[in-house]
Amino acid sequence: MENHNTSSFEGFILVGFSDHPHLELILFVVILTFYGLTLLGNMTIILLSALDSRLHTPMYFFLANLSFLDLCFTMGTIPQMLYNLWGSDKTISYLGCAIQLYFVLALGGVECVLLAVMAYDRYAAICRPLHYTVIMHPRLCGQLASVAWLSGFGNSLIMAPQTLMLPRCGHRRVNHFLCEMPALIGMACVDTMSLEALAFALAIFIILTPLILILISYGYIARAVFRIKSATGRKKAFNTCSSHLIVVSLFYGTIIYMYLQPANTYSQHQGKFLTLFYTIVTPSVNPLIYTLRNKDVKEAMKKVLGKGGTEV
Repeated sequence: MENHNTSSFEGFILVGFSDHPHLELILFVVILTFYGLTLLGNMTIILLSALDSRLHTPMYFFLANLSFLDLCFTMGTIPQMLYNLWGSDKTISYLGCAIQLYFVLALGGVECVLLAVMAYDRYAAICRPLHYTVIMHPRLCGQLASVAWLSGFGNSLIMAPQTLMLPRCGHRRVNHFLCEMPALIGMACVDTMSLEALAFALAIFIILTPLILILISYGYIARAVFRIKSATGRKKAFNTCSSHLIVVSLFYGTIIYMYLQPANTYSQHQGKFLTLFYTIVTPSVNPLIYTLRNKDVKEAMKKVLGKGGTEV
């Protein structure tokens, strides 16, 4: 019985990519580069949304929330990853692992719901343009953002303790580069079917339900776009939604594979690289996608960067 709790005192060993030592230096440089891009890009979106009055709209309010979420996610995972890649020490304390697991689960859940909220905002803008400002009033925007954050952290409050309390019979080696739920469940020395069933049920609520709402929103949006007679109007509507659709595809493509399959079919190597993708790639490209495909953000950036030289 005592062996079950040794990890509480000794922490865990994050195996990461130590079985491929030739990759560690390359990954360190790549991850550090993406980390810098993530910090720069998301901070830029948040600052632009705050500084430019033209971006004081529901769309950019939710985009700033997404950027803040990405900042929190990367700052909670990447520094530990870089530390473990840089040297021979692969350990993480039990408390550090618990905090990391809680925030990875929470922020992943927040993003699922927030992307659904952003889809609803696009639905209101395209399908109900004359009533948009009445529908998406500031109070509703704040409430929808609150629902997203509370849903994610509530889900994690249930799953993180359940995962950490699993008996591991002294096993400390986590075959991953961060403390993620599938890898920790895979270490357990007891039957985890009941926990996996709970995780699947919550995943339906926190992952699949928002995805269904996104698909419904875009079904209505597609019908409204096809009714637009002018090619210019259809192109404008498409550009309004395309950035969000790309982000949804990138995020859900990896998250569904990670959390909606049984642990006994979970491939550690595939899991590591997919987690690496949505941990470092997705948060860094989100600002780029919205910046490159959004005229308002481009104009706001030009205004802020050229402010000193153009205004007296």
